[in-house]
Amino acid sequence: MSKNCAIILAAGKGVRMRAGVNKQYIELGDRPVIYYTLKAFEHSDIIDDIIIVAAKDEIEYCRKEVVEKYKIEKVSKIVEGGKERQDSVVNGLEEIEKCDIVLIHDGARPFVNKRIIEDGIKYAKKYGAAACGVPPKDTIKIRYQDGFSKETLKRNELFCVQTPQTFQYKLILNCHRKLNKDNVRVTDDTMVVERYGNKVYLYEGDYNNIKITTPEDLIICRGLLDNY
Repeated sequence: MSKNCAIILAAGKGVRMRAGVNKQYIELGDRPVIYYTLKAFEHSDIIDDIIIVAAKDEIEYCRKEVVEKYKIEKVSKIVEGGKERQDSVVNGLEEIEKCDIVLIHDGARPFVNKRIIEDGIKYAKKYGAAACGVPPKDTIKIRYQDGFSKETLKRNELFCVQTPQTFQYKLILNCHRKLNKDNVRVTDDTMVVERYGNKVYLYEGDYNNIKITTPEDLIICRGLLDNY
């Protein structure tokens, strides 16, 4: 029987939020943002294990004020984050003891839904790697450094990638290990597997599956909360 694990990344400081507190712990409704993220994976019948990657000085707070307080029972470990995102991902991957499929998800993306989680696992099993996302609503242009337009891209060929990004565990772990050995820095896990010749299947996400990055995003999420 296969085992599906979720890594929830919650070590980022979220400077652009200008909130004075890690964005994962900002209150949305009467609960922290990360509560809603964890709840989605906790309530999924096909998620077996959750590992949270948190800032070193926030591990105990996360354990007591989120995991224990709200009884998130599938969380097996809270591990220390790294200097950058990819370091945090590796820390989480290395702590997994046994896993077939791993989902890597942003802690500040609270409105992931059951269908996105299930589709990610389905496509990762089939193709090795998968990521959800949505087509851009706006026209996208490439801009020269002097501010003038260089080129207008074809919107039907573009895709705004979200998380979770889902992988066969051994594939993403081995690719991250190679990446560290090669001393290459990336900002996205799909880039890790693509660098070593693997294709990533892109499937339908949801426009509500937004990442809280700025104060404006928080306003939008408060409006979405009534539907969750």
